[in-house]
Amino acid sequence: MTTRKKILGSHVKRLLSGVSDHGRRHLSEVETDLVQTTLLLEEAVEKLTSSFMAIHHVVDARQEAINRLLAGQAPTAEESARLTAMSGEIAGHVNAAVTSMQFQDMTSQLLDRTLRRVMGLRDFLTTLSEHGDDILPESDGEEIVERLGKVSMALAIQSLELRSMLRKSVEQRHLESGDVELF
Repeated sequence: MTTRKKILGSHVKRLLSGVSDHGRRHLSEVETDLVQTTLLLEEAVEKLTSSFMAIHHVVDARQEAINRLLAGQAPTAEESARLTAMSGEIAGHVNAAVTSMQFQDMTSQLLDRTLRRVMGLRDFLTTLSEHGDDILPESDGEEIVERLGKVSMALAIQSLELRSMLRKSVEQRHLESGDVELF
């Protein structure tokens, strides 16, 4: 095999390997972000359901006490204290429900990052296609090596730009389970 063919083969192999690695890495991160989004949604729905069921329970108990009062029954000291405490319980459950709704901010951040990854991968493949269109079947080996070098450089720059843009993490605050940081 001639030296030119070896150089050309080496460039093609490196380019294809780089494209494959870049695509797999970003698709893996997209998968991770989507799994995290699913887990956040499941946790939030669970906590919201629990909070609303607790609110319902307290409101039912309060309504029973109000119905007894309307029927002319005097509340015991214990019932009076319980009625007073119910307002605080309801407020606590509403606060827990509102806190659980913070998942919206986190899922938005994860979905935004996922969308940026997909757009970055699309741009990466567009760059590859545009540079590939410049390589004609009658191009000689040196010209192909030069064009492959240019596309490799353009793709490396795009990859670095995308990685630096996506480096930020998504943070969850104020959930009962403590602070959770997602990467």
